[in-house]
Amino acid sequence: MTQTVPSRNPEAPTTPAATAPGHAAPASGHDTAAAARGLPAALKRRVPKYADLAPLMQFKKPEFSRAARLRRASTIWDLRDMAKRRTPQAPFDYTDGAAEAEISLRRARQAFLDIEFRPGVLRDVSSIDLSTDILGGPSRLPVGIAPTGFTRMMQSEGEYAGSQAAEAAGIPYTLSTMGTASLEDVAAAAPTGRNWFQLYLWTDRDRSLELIQRAAAAGNDTLMVTVDTAVAGARLRDVRNGMTIPPALTLKTVLDASHRPAWWFNFLTHEPLTFASLSRYTGTVADLINSMFDPTLTYADLDWLRETWKGKLVVKGIQTVDDARKVVDHGADGIVLSNHGGRQLDRAPIPFHLLPEVSAALKADHSDAAILLDTGIMSGADIIAALALGADFTLIGRAYLYGLMAGGRAGVDRALQILEKDMERTMALLGVSRVADLTPEHVRILRT
Repeated sequence: MTQTVPSRNPEAPTTPAATAPGHAAPASGHDTAAAARGLPAALKRRVPKYADLAPLMQFKKPEFSRAARLRRASTIWDLRDMAKRRTPQAPFDYTDGAAEAEISLRRARQAFLDIEFRPGVLRDVSSIDLSTDILGGPSRLPVGIAPTGFTRMMQSEGEYAGSQAAEAAGIPYTLSTMGTASLEDVAAAAPTGRNWFQLYLWTDRDRSLELIQRAAAAGNDTLMVTVDTAVAGARLRDVRNGMTIPPALTLKTVLDASHRPAWWFNFLTHEPLTFASLSRYTGTVADLINSMFDPTLTYADLDWLRETWKGKLVVKGIQTVDDARKVVDHGADGIVLSNHGGRQLDRAPIPFHLLPEVSAALKADHSDAAILLDTGIMSGADIIAALALGADFTLIGRAYLYGLMAGGRAGVDRALQILEKDMERTMALLGVSRVADLTPEHVRILRT
């Protein structure tokens, strides 16, 4: 007996009844009429002519240059894939990883996916303006480069590539206390850029004061103090990789280098990797943080900073509404909603989720403090969503480092180009032509 199995596709046509072998099914009147009318000329098969095929056969010469490779990257995720292929495991994982089970990082990225944009139509979006003012100065885009430590370990151009790309893009660049280029060298590399300095307060206040004075002398207009590193987070990828500064040559790293010779050639033929703002240090990242940074930091220290630093003061690592209000009361000109990219306390609050509440609280206090946001940003659409929900500005860390590892300065340029194009497209499709016109009405957070 023949059994007919129903289709899983509800739109599939009903299976015709079986007919006995050798007996054709009778033609319907519709089929006969269609045959009589004949097919349109466009639907009749014919042998293709060379003149028709020639325009279709345009084979391009393969391109293997760095520029060509970077042009093929359409997303930050594409740059991440390139970075992973070109960078040894330890420095790649240092960039890519987070603390403990990396729950905070996954949640931060998921937060940007769990939204719904609410576009307006019939708006003139022939010209998109992404420029904004942040902390008393202009930025051509509503995003800047966040402070990242050990940057020349990811790729030999390091902070020089980041600061010069930011200068060319007309956006701020933030140098980390744990950077591998000095304040003075970054200022010389990007003399017309808007350079900021990120400070970890040390137990040795005299050394902190020295860095603050150097930052002012080098022309930095903003000091960003990080307050979420009382102790080091448990970054397990680094522990498993035996991550040290500088990287140590072991059997594992030598084998890893055999697949990535360009990285090792650059690393070994440039100036040795050191912390430009610190004395020479050898050991694990966690040991450095735990031995140098101050677990006794309080609001009194923030008051000292406010008295000492005459430029704009931003506090990075804010994770509650209460702390946002308090640091502003103690003189901060801005806050960075950040859980350190998920690299400190796992299961920490997600900055994007915290954003609407903090924005509403500061508005209720009639505060004009700037709200910056980082953690989890991987596209221009993420940036636009953050701005719509109340951020004044955003910062990227991993997103630009993937570009750096993929192609040095050109890779950072490409990362910023991708984000800019994303932002322009998202704004146009939302029906918004200026950053200032974004409102919470343009985004809805989907509740799961």
